[in-house]
Amino acid sequence: MGFCKSSSLFLFCLLGLALVLSCHAQNSPQDYVNAHNAARAQVGVGPVTWDDRVAAFARNYANQRIGDCKLIHSGGPYGENLAWSSGDLSGTDAVKLWVDEKANYNYNSNTCAAGKVCGHYTQVVWRDSVRIGCAKVKCNNGAGTFIGCNYDPRGNIVGKKPY
Repeated sequence: MGFCKSSSLFLFCLLGLALVLSCHAQNSPQDYVNAHNAARAQVGVGPVTWDDRVAAFARNYANQRIGDCKLIHSGGPYGENLAWSSGDLSGTDAVKLWVDEKANYNYNSNTCAAGKVCGHYTQVVWRDSVRIGCAKVKCNNGAGTFIGCNYDPRGNIVGKKPY
């Protein structure tokens, strides 16, 4: 006699469960790693691996931002990309936002297009950054989702190209 007894309600329940599972599946450490490595492979850069120490830093900082979810960098020892959404942003969606900045990056001049941002992309594909850790929190103020990824060693070194 449960909620999902009728066939139409059963289908609704299955779709709802599939949405919940897909959202959860896109926030695992491996999903962050896979999204980064897909972008890195496109430019011939070796893979990153998940690092629990870097992830602990990302989690600690995300928990500090949970009250306001402002995109303020930690100033910590790692490279860092931050993302915020008013809705439920997945880890793979956050990485896609950063990778989409590739259109703003000119490899030959190692610069971003005028008035554009590309540093999140260059951090994702930074050859020397080989360990990552990421964290996601729902904002306490009801204002969405905050995601941070940290990179060891940090990238975006002035005067160097990412790959």
